[in-house]
Amino acid sequence: MDMHSFSSFDGTTLAWREMGQGRPVVLIHGYFSDAGTNWIKYGSAARLVDAGFRVIMPDLRAHGDSAKPHDAAAYPPDALARDAEALIAHLGLTDYDLGGYSLGARTTVRVLARGIAPRPRRAILSGLGDEGVTDTARRAGHFRRVLTGFGSFRHGDPEFMAQAFLKTTGGDPQALLGILDTFVDTTPAELARLDLPILVIGGADDDEVGSFAGLAAMLPEAHDVEIPGNHMSAVTRRELGAAMVSFLTA
Repeated sequence: MDMHSFSSFDGTTLAWREMGQGRPVVLIHGYFSDAGTNWIKYGSAARLVDAGFRVIMPDLRAHGDSAKPHDAAAYPPDALARDAEALIAHLGLTDYDLGGYSLGARTTVRVLARGIAPRPRRAILSGLGDEGVTDTARRAGHFRRVLTGFGSFRHGDPEFMAQAFLKTTGGDPQALLGILDTFVDTTPAELARLDLPILVIGGADDDEVGSFAGLAAMLPEAHDVEIPGNHMSAVTRRELGAAMVSFLTA
């Protein structure tokens, strides 16, 4: 595995990792996480490599090995989509696939809706339901409470699991707060224009981001697949990588 860095649209230094050779697939991780945790640790990237893909996995700004600026100017609306577009341009990708988990899936939607980067052949939205796309305010409010009250939540509090996960990743709460200001809703009308093959993957016990079937129903060429797990655990399941490989190789 190789790690690289580049300057994004505003000069922020972002890191990405690569594994494998073949058709490029860009995978974007979730909030509080990083490429290594989401895609490498539990084997999803390896399954794609074994299927003949070149797997490109950026660390979002404020995450992993990417820069973690504290300046509010570093977090304009759609900054994450613009970072993804900048990476695609930096790598010269024109024929590729694109996907993500949770925040990474929402970032994928924003890249598709903006229509600035070359359009991928196929897209994967995992850990993301309809509410997580069309109404981001509730999730943003939840994470704002986690970050502003970091360390104060106890077992049983709604914020406890996110707080515990952030402790394991060693994230920077101040930088991560800025990410919340980048959130942009995508309307049903915009989703209806995304007429490319899309796979929606959701955990059977994930009730945090709305309906996976509801999201798939708003997309012209999408279908949804259920895998075991909740929002925190589904990304660790071998079934996630298997579903991705099956979709991208069909």
